[in-house]
This record gives sequence, structure tokens and C-alpha cells, in this order.
Amino acid sequence: MTRIDENPGGGRNAVTVRGLVKHYGETKALDGVDLDVREGTVMGVLGPNGAGKTTLVRILSTLITPDAGQATVAGHDVVRQPRQLRRVIGLTGQYASVDEKLPGWENLYMIGRLLDLSRKDARARADELLERFSLTEAAKRPASTYSGGMRRRLDLAASMIGRPAVLYLDEPTTGLDPRTRNEVWDEVQTMVTEGVTVLLTTQYMEEAEQLASELTVVDRGKVIATGGIEELKARVGGRTLRVRPVDPLELRPLASMLDELGITGLAATTVDSETGTLLVPVLSDEQLTAVVGAVTARGITLSSITTELPSLDEVFLSLTGHRAGDTQDAEPADARQEVAA
Repeated sequence: MTRIDENPGGGRNAVTVRGLVKHYGETKALDGVDLDVREGTVMGVLGPNGAGKTTLVRILSTLITPDAGQATVAGHDVVRQPRQLRRVIGLTGQYASVDEKLPGWENLYMIGRLLDLSRKDARARADELLERFSLTEAAKRPASTYSGGMRRRLDLAASMIGRPAVLYLDEPTTGLDPRTRNEVWDEVQTMVTEGVTVLLTTQYMEEAEQLASELTVVDRGKVIATGGIEELKARVGGRTLRVRPVDPLELRPLASMLDELGITGLAATTVDSETGTLLVPVLSDEQLTAVVGAVTARGITLSSITTELPSLDEVFLSLTGHRAGDTQDAEPADARQEVAA
């Protein structure tokens, strides 16, 4: 019999989720989510706003309870063993959670003491992490005087005080400038080399490509795809044919026609309304020729047609039908109230 935290592909899972469900009134934020995160890896969870990513992180960090399903993190059940679990996880959310009235050093020292570190160990750990995150010079300044990037680094340092086995990063670089974002990425990669397992939610496809070993795509509370980056690109298609008709009204009829003909195989044709183009995944030269022939037979006048290797953005667009930054149903107020309680 396979344990829930054993990975069928070999090794052990740091995070295992089976059939996770969460309702907020009529809204089903999570609808039977399954997830496996292998120890010592980064799992990127992608999805548009309102897809359920943050709800998943809140359940796995014991901030809210699921309505159904089972989840274990670092060997601890998230519902039955919350106290034990909180000692082996770290969390950096979308917004800095440190006390802005306190200096950076005191923030870290306080968290260390709350995690039952001795005074000596809490002081040493605060000093160590301030140096590691290049915050030593600002150690005695109130966090309210820090720049956005410095606050984010302090928040990451706070999540590392207890040397967590599993670290949740919920859109950790939102609003950061490119330089600071790169610094955060470097630090995350260092953590992983030290054996930390990371669950990363993000809307930045570049961030997912830089950090993630595997990806899980969530849409409307369901997992719609999972696998390595190259695996998902192959699923969408070896190349993307970008077709731009002169008349934008031809986009959707053309997409329907190509899907009905079944020319492109596994992945559906996608309409990109922003650019007025049709994204057609093709696996072979024969498929490419068939698409061009179908467009010609329909008598559609094109302004351009190009072939491109698929980007992760296009993989996401093809899988979900919309871009990562699009907003679906906003998270219900009940979710925020439950966390506050």
C-alpha cells in the first residue's frame, strides 16, 4: 500500500493533497484539488486571480480549514496536527507581514522567540538572516522606513527564522522592480539548494520558468494541468502558429473551424483578442500545412502568419483560455473573514 506522502515516481513528497474542497457560500474556491510536491523542489502553482491559489496556500499553512479532502505537509496532517505543522513551515504572502513600527532586527528576534528559540539563538538567527538578506545596515531602523524591496526581503527572512522544511511563497515578487525580483529569485534558489521545499504561487511566467521544477495550473478551483515546463509546452504543441486575419470578426469562426477539423491534435486553438490573432499549436510540418490550407479554403484574407516556439504565457493561455493576470471571480469576503478569525 502506497503512503499518501510517497511519490509514485520515486522519492517522498513534502506536500501531498488529495480531493481538497473549500466553499465560501455558493462559491467553490477549491473543487477537488490534488497536488504532489517532491522534497527539495519548487512547485509553481499558476492561475488567474480568483483561481484558488491563495485559498490552497491558506489551507496548507493551517490558516483556514478545508471542507473536504486530505493534505499532509512534511508528514503532518494540516487539520489534525496544526501545531506540529506550523513549526516546520514558513509563509511569505503577497503583502509584507512584519510589524512596521519595529526595527528589522526586533521583528526577526520576536519571531524567533515566538518559535521557542532561546534568547541567544533568536539573536544569532536574526543577525544571520539580516546579513544574508543584505539588511544589516538597516537592522535598527523601523520597517516602515524600508523600501518595498527591503520589506519583501525582511518578510522572506522572517519566514526563514524557524528553518522551515516547507516554504510557501504566495506571489512573493508582486510589485517589485526587476532588480529586487532577481534578488528574491536568487535567495529562493539558495534555499532550495539547502534542502527547503517551496510551493510558489505566481502570475509571472518568467518567475515560474526561473524557479519551478514542476508546474500545476489551477483554474476555477480545479487543477487543469500538471507537469514539467517542457512537458506542458509539448502538450500545447511544438510550435505556435500565430494567424492574424484582416477582419477580427473572423477570429472565432476560424478557431471553431480548426477545432472541428481536429487538425491541431490535443490542444485547442486559442483566440487572443488583445492582439487580434489566433494561436494554433502545431506538432508537425504536416499540421502547419493543413492549417494554412484550411484558412485558404475558407477564403480568409490574412494580414500576417508566423510560427513561434511556445512561451509559457502561451501555454497558460492555451490551457485556461485567458492570461495569467486576468481576474475571474474575486475571492469571497468570507475567505478574508475566516483568516482574520
